[in-house]
Amino acid sequence: MKHFPVENPFLTPSADLEQPDTTAGLLPLSGLRLAVKDLFHMAGLPTSAGNPTWLATHPIPTQTASSVTALIEAGAEFCGKTITDELAYSLNGQNIHYGTLINPLTPNRLPGGSSSGSAIAVAKELADIGLGTDTGGSIRVPASYNGLFGLRPTHGIIAADNMVALAPSFDTVGLLTRDLATLTKAAKVLLSASASALPAHSINKVLIADNLINQVAHMAELKTQLANWRDKDLLPNEATLHIDTQAWQTSATFRTLQGAEIWQEHGEWVTLVTEHDKKAVFAPDIQTRFAWCDTLSGQEIQAAQQQRADFTDWLESELKEGVLIIPTTPGLSPLLEAAEADLAVYRNQLMDITAIAGLAGLPQLHLPVCTLNGAPCGLSLVGPKGSDLALIDFATHLME
Repeated sequence: MKHFPVENPFLTPSADLEQPDTTAGLLPLSGLRLAVKDLFHMAGLPTSAGNPTWLATHPIPTQTASSVTALIEAGAEFCGKTITDELAYSLNGQNIHYGTLINPLTPNRLPGGSSSGSAIAVAKELADIGLGTDTGGSIRVPASYNGLFGLRPTHGIIAADNMVALAPSFDTVGLLTRDLATLTKAAKVLLSASASALPAHSINKVLIADNLINQVAHMAELKTQLANWRDKDLLPNEATLHIDTQAWQTSATFRTLQGAEIWQEHGEWVTLVTEHDKKAVFAPDIQTRFAWCDTLSGQEIQAAQQQRADFTDWLESELKEGVLIIPTTPGLSPLLEAAEADLAVYRNQLMDITAIAGLAGLPQLHLPVCTLNGAPCGLSLVGPKGSDLALIDFATHLME
């Protein structure tokens, strides 16, 4: 895929939207700027979903996503909608229509997607809160590649209304910030409506996915960070948890179920604009994945559904009131000149890890605690369903 780098992550600039009065400084997000991924509908602003044909074939929204409304009403200042990978069906941060954003920390590497625009806006200090989505890793991956904190919440805990869906049983509304204090404020705003109905979780044990940490390129850096936390006695009742992603077929299971849902959501439109109208142009890798979605059989989907159920039952029984520590990615962000075949292999390795929380619908928080050769990387905390705020509290305890 050819790259034409762009520096500006904003696709749609801030409009004259009604903003709450924050002059008194009484609202929790007063003084914080908000960048919104261009999957969220905002009344009066177009939603392109990263593709010009989508933009041309869908009306300008008349309603705003409740997550956007909640953040703005809490005092956040909307500063623009941001570039996304096409229909959010990528983890690279590449867009053949609107450009590949420049990673401000490692300009020779991919920025990570599909919430690339929101991540870059925050990393470049053009915004303080990046609102994005995470289906297969689209908050956690760009957070790792850009040295940010990134929260994929418990599936369904934050409403995903008035936005372009990808795979609804995996889609989540997530947050990107440069610091935990800002993440805490924004998360409490979005979780306030539902968190009170969920049981409170305390972190009574820590499980380390040693085998996954041993497999990643930045193993030594992660082990050093864990050793630092051990020295400070910050990992209560520590134990190991072996997660055999090959035996559980986490990547293949996730991709099959995601693909089936994507085709159910968008198959009719993709077929119309590619076979009939001949209008749409997709990136080659995304076009290939769309074509693959159309080939999935009922038998394959049924087997993946059973595998997902079995894996979820096992993981939930292991976690209970604990927190799992895993690597966020298998390595550093790929280089811009990486071959398509190499990126495809890396994508499967990456989704072996990101699918852990995705398949089980669990919250995951990326912590930017490491660098390797000047490039950011880190660890993630995965908790039981509904433990989102407890994860953030525990992370704050670790990072202090």
